[in-house]
Amino acid sequence: MNRQDAKVAKVFNNVKHSLGSLRLRRKRNMSHTSDIIIIGGGIAGTATGYYLAKAGLKVALFDKGYLCSGSTGRCIGGVRQQFTSESSIKLMMESVRLFSGMDEELGVEVHWHPGGYLFLAHDEAKKKAFLENIRIQQAAGLKDVRWVDAAEAKEIVPLLNTEGLLGGSYCPTDGQAYPFAVVGGYAQRIKQLGGSIHTFTEVAGILQQGGKALGIRTSDGREFFADKIVNCAGPWAKDIGRLAGIEIPVEPERHEALITEGVEYLGIPMLVDYRADGGYFQQFKHNGQFIGCYTPVPNVPGTSCDSTFEFLTEMPRRMLKLVPALSEVKVIRQWAGSYEMTPDGNPIVDGTDLEGFYVVAGFCGHGFMLGPATGREAAAFIATGKRSPLLTDFALKRSYASREAMK
Repeated sequence: MNRQDAKVAKVFNNVKHSLGSLRLRRKRNMSHTSDIIIIGGGIAGTATGYYLAKAGLKVALFDKGYLCSGSTGRCIGGVRQQFTSESSIKLMMESVRLFSGMDEELGVEVHWHPGGYLFLAHDEAKKKAFLENIRIQQAAGLKDVRWVDAAEAKEIVPLLNTEGLLGGSYCPTDGQAYPFAVVGGYAQRIKQLGGSIHTFTEVAGILQQGGKALGIRTSDGREFFADKIVNCAGPWAKDIGRLAGIEIPVEPERHEALITEGVEYLGIPMLVDYRADGGYFQQFKHNGQFIGCYTPVPNVPGTSCDSTFEFLTEMPRRMLKLVPALSEVKVIRQWAGSYEMTPDGNPIVDGTDLEGFYVVAGFCGHGFMLGPATGREAAAFIATGKRSPLLTDFALKRSYASREAMK
């Protein structure tokens, strides 16, 4: 190609680019537009969307299913401040504050109850680890957490089997809330503030040009436009990222849970037993039901929601090992859902190389509890470009070398 031909080709490409931009602008003027598009209708998407809408931005939220159809609606509703990452501890302290005022903030009853979390130590190694965790948590400002010996644990939970128990890490201001009520409350407020919720609307493409995000294309061919897009797709965050040409290190894992009939409230906090045959369970105060889960070994990758007979029989056995008095309580339902795992056990809250495309995902089973405070901080970052120090550990391009110990 000679010099003259090269000039002609350059002019042609410039004209082609300008025409493409003009077509998109014309199309955008004729299509649904908003300031922010959020992909994902769980706690991350609705909390982030609420705080963006509260800041005066027009929000359009999309989910391929119903609200809470992903990880949030399949979690067990626990809310704890006991972590080993300083950012997570401080965010969770703020989340607890937000949960405690959420009935008034959202205008719905979310069944917040500070029933506490008790992490159990049955060997010296676990006791040593918990004592170090408590030191880190107290240094970060969580003054309510403390070590309790076996006798004190028995006072907190009179029905607890303390055989072999050395003690535990206890925080009475940890608690519980009802995921569907929280997400429903956030979604309602988004609509009241002028936003829109699009359920059963799958995102099939990310519209972009010149390194900037422009909008989305749904699976039925419709296009929606916004200057900023937030990937809150939970277990599907990697898939949504790839639609935008962005690699996001989030991998889904299947986890199972069950719930019992409601019985008299016994004041049992969330009990966490990290032994190989342990698990996690609590009793909801608002209806008396026990709800619990455990981490499968080996892990089960993927987004399958299949339930297993093994879990149905094994989880009650693990619960009875800790609280034998529950032997007559009936299991009424089991289900499965996905954790959204990152390499270090911490979430990702950041912008990306595609201008206007953000990620709020990878909560590793802690999305419901972290969601309120993280959504608020993420919204401030997206709206203003100013990144809170609380989000420093959650950058997309980090080393992923330090791991959260209290998973």
